[in-house]
Amino acid sequence: MESWPPGGSGPAEAGPRLRGLRGADLAASASLLSRAGAEAGCSAPAVAAVLPAGGSGERMGVSTPKQFCPILERPLISYTLQALERVSWIKDIVVAVTGEHMEAMKCIIQRYQHKGISLVESGVTRHRSIFNGLKALAEDQPNCRLSKPEVVIIHDAVRPFVEEDVLLKVVTAAKEHGAAGAIRPLVSTVISPSVDGCLDHSLERARHRASEMPQAFLFDVIYEAYQQCSDYDLEFGTECLHLALKYCHIKAKLIEGSPDLWKVTYKRDLYAAESIIKERISQQICVVTDAKEDEEHVGHRLEEMLKNELNHVKVTSGRDLQQIILEKCYNFVCVNVMTSDFEETQQLLNMLEESNLSILYPVVVISDEQKLQESLRQGATIIAALIKERNSGLIGQLLVA
Repeated sequence: MESWPPGGSGPAEAGPRLRGLRGADLAASASLLSRAGAEAGCSAPAVAAVLPAGGSGERMGVSTPKQFCPILERPLISYTLQALERVSWIKDIVVAVTGEHMEAMKCIIQRYQHKGISLVESGVTRHRSIFNGLKALAEDQPNCRLSKPEVVIIHDAVRPFVEEDVLLKVVTAAKEHGAAGAIRPLVSTVISPSVDGCLDHSLERARHRASEMPQAFLFDVIYEAYQQCSDYDLEFGTECLHLALKYCHIKAKLIEGSPDLWKVTYKRDLYAAESIIKERISQQICVVTDAKEDEEHVGHRLEEMLKNELNHVKVTSGRDLQQIILEKCYNFVCVNVMTSDFEETQQLLNMLEESNLSILYPVVVISDEQKLQESLRQGATIIAALIKERNSGLIGQLLVA
């Protein structure tokens, strides 16, 4: 197993001082699992995640495996890792990747500054890849920095839209029941054909569900199941919950998942994923000012006007730029009063460029407060129009001078 340094080289120091971004919410998010454990009368479990990422993308019909296909110039697997990294109570993430793509995966980890990622070589099948990831967490590998978790999440590298609430539900249920997995209603009726290609029978759709990811298990349960399973299971099986039932007699708790848990499988799914990512990126703007919190400032007034102009978008201001970026805020409005402060705003722009994030919208820089005061409504309208245009891949600067 290869253990990759958490995060590679870190981003530059933040320039502008940003006013508080949901500090209380961040603290609450970090304690979600602890609270859930306390309510169940037990301590919060140590949690790790395993992502099988050794697929060839055969069904997609492209030469690049789908987990490495770019969406807005960023590999799909990077979005999935980012979604898991945002969950503070997931301690380790193990990615199983082919030897052929090991170096490419290392480059992705370093370029996009992913943290707490360890790499193992994948097997020739999905189950063998997962088993390799579990072995890395079982504390029986030499020179391994990982420790065995109480609960392990298994998730697909090509399901980038998993949210913390779903992860929390499956982990909490797994601790209580031994295994848990997300499910969704069937869209189409499932039929069984006969050997001559005619209809044999169909299933009653209302009584069945589609098994999705994420799934979570007590580590000892799923590791024992994989140790016992046959070569046939490892070669042809796909359902981890079934292994826990077959070999450990654990009936998984099924958790209703959200519509966004779908898996990128075909080429058209890449376009759907791009559309969802664009929509999510458009939902938050951060106003960066050089004013103190208790000071009346044009930037604060602009923030309120933007909330009115973009009533479906969350407009905030913040202090910790790195945390704002981690929370997937990609839209920034920088308001500077003094000329000397523009150097700090340039540091912000440099940091955003170095972070290699998918910046879909302009960074708007306002360098003259007096001009903005004279035409605050017009300025808010122009900024809102820039955000709404969704000009992919551009970092623009609006200088009100």
